Amino acid sequence: MHSVLFMVSFILVNLLLSFFLTEYLAKSPQEDPNVQPPKGFRQIYKEQGPEAFAKAVRNHKGLLLMDTTFRDAHQSLLATRVRTHDLLKISPFVTHTFSQLYSMENWGGATFDVALRFLHECPWERLEEMRKLIPNIPFQMLLRGANAVGYTNYPDNVVYKFCELAVQTGMDVFRVFDSLNYLPNLIVGMEAAGKAGGIVEAAISYSGDVSNPNKKKYDLNYYLKIADELVKAGTHVLAIKDMAGLLKPTAARMLIGALRDKYPDLPIHIHTHDTSGNGIASMLACAEAGADVVDVAVDSMSGLTSQPSMGAIVASLQGTPLDTGFKLPKISEYSAYWEQTRTLYAPFECTTTMKSGNADVYTNEIPGGQYTNLQFQAYSLGLGDFFEDVKKAYAEANQLLGDIIKVTPSSKVVGDLAQFMVQNKLKPQDVLDKAEELSFPKSVVEFLQGHIGQPYGGFPEPLRSKVLRDMPRIEGRPGETLAPLDFTKLKQDLTETFPNITDRDVMSAALYPQVTNEYLVFNEKYGPVDKLDTRIFLVGPKVGEEFECTIEKGKTLGIKTLAVAEDLTENGEREVFFELNGTLRSVLILDKDAGKEMQIHPKADKANKKQVGAPMPGTVIDIRVKPGDKIEKGTPLVILSAMKMETVVQSPVAGVIKSVDATLNMKLDAEDLIVTME
Repeated sequence: MHSVLFMVSFILVNLLLSFFLTEYLAKSPQEDPNVQPPKGFRQIYKEQGPEAFAKAVRNHKGLLLMDTTFRDAHQSLLATRVRTHDLLKISPFVTHTFSQLYSMENWGGATFDVALRFLHECPWERLEEMRKLIPNIPFQMLLRGANAVGYTNYPDNVVYKFCELAVQTGMDVFRVFDSLNYLPNLIVGMEAAGKAGGIVEAAISYSGDVSNPNKKKYDLNYYLKIADELVKAGTHVLAIKDMAGLLKPTAARMLIGALRDKYPDLPIHIHTHDTSGNGIASMLACAEAGADVVDVAVDSMSGLTSQPSMGAIVASLQGTPLDTGFKLPKISEYSAYWEQTRTLYAPFECTTTMKSGNADVYTNEIPGGQYTNLQFQAYSLGLGDFFEDVKKAYAEANQLLGDIIKVTPSSKVVGDLAQFMVQNKLKPQDVLDKAEELSFPKSVVEFLQGHIGQPYGGFPEPLRSKVLRDMPRIEGRPGETLAPLDFTKLKQDLTETFPNITDRDVMSAALYPQVTNEYLVFNEKYGPVDKLDTRIFLVGPKVGEEFECTIEKGKTLGIKTLAVAEDLTENGEREVFFELNGTLRSVLILDKDAGKEMQIHPKADKANKKQVGAPMPGTVIDIRVKPGDKIEKGTPLVILSAMKMETVVQSPVAGVIKSVDATLNMKLDAEDLIVTME
């Protein structure tokens, strides 16, 4: 009875929400398409080059702003789920109103992966369409150094080709960083962006607290030494990437003041997250200490794990020598659009558990861009009620790994280990004591092998030796030994299945092979779903509802859902009846929920060393053994995957495989039986 009432109330709320959004979202600010937008910093870059752009930024009077609303703000608050459809609606207003932005961050980071994986959109088309509507403001992306926009190292020619295509499609400023501040990886990204003709903004990822003498690992001297190397490597702009919001006002004055004294002619750009609630104070301190640019998000998409409020920064500096020149009424219009649009993405909100700023970030050091995704991972692993435990374990996992710089992909390593610890009820000492028999997440093993680079201060011992045993280790830059990718062969292979493949699709496949393949299959079957309104895309139309979909200029489809058949076909499909521009049609749709069968998988007996169970819920994506195989302790048995977290399940003992009790693509719960030995 309780569940029925809950569903009734849930449906009523959604009906009211749908009505509100339908009536209200159409009132987004509009601009006359015949009026040319004002010139911005992009004209300087395109006409005179990156060096002239950097000089103009440094000579500018007043604080410059980068708007993160189109990228990091929704990555941090809404699990990167904002669609191109909603970004394009507001783009004309932005180009006319905010022409004096230093840049707009609208690409890179997790947006590339999520666009393909969850939104069924081409990230290249997103960039291209935004460029058409916003010709005057520099676009900025986040480039993970030698990782490009992926989670691993790629051959150097992949990173170079990616940057080349990005500039051709409309990208301008490349904020290049490395997840460990490992200079060889970072410099590969800088050189790739520079060779492509982009503006290179080399970023130092910030951790620790330079104002706290007790935190000695990442002190002021550490940051100044890295800055020296980045300046020598030819960066046009120097950035501090405070991905977790750890840069306190006092530390900001110390760090930015020291950098400004050392490099009086170099533009300095500061990025932070407002997780603790300290972000506005810290950014104002940076500006006063000599920073040229700070990151902000429009008010209704700011705060918490996002960036500090644009309106608050603008208002604080009005009438001062650092006045930004922006007008609060226009910011309010911009904010109103996002306030309305944000309600569409309620299921992805970080505010599910985080209702206010939380200073515990100074303890757990979780990056703002990871926080929401970590929540979703926790729920998918059955740890939704233990998220506070996951946050505490995150700090413990970081110390176990040697107190590393934490930003994608190194932050994923820490997050995966933290959830692994909570899932298996492990304390830090348990991890150290049982390291030789535990099946650690794949990301943790690969980090310890050196797959993402060398951490400052070295790898943690004896943990590394215990986990890796006789596994291979990588010394130096991981991508240095990788053979160049054969793009011609990759395109030929893809063309066999997808005849209309483009070079941009090939590039996506080079970075995310499986995800891109799934996107291309989906796109061939269903077409460009980015043209659908967001509510329709996320939840589908209601029976009897009429809606329109403009697939190109002058071509609008009118669609009305009429009925859904009650009976299933033999293939588990339902017939759906609808009108398309007044013509009656029907299609068969697979009903995935109705087709599910209850399957009870046997659990492993923990007391029986001959049975190996799943250490976490997940899908079996690889099986490495077969019955009759003689194996040693630590031999990989299967690989499980859940929400981009992969775990290699290893044998806790030596023996002979009696049976493999899991199949490829089987979905398992924690402790489900995988292998039996004899």
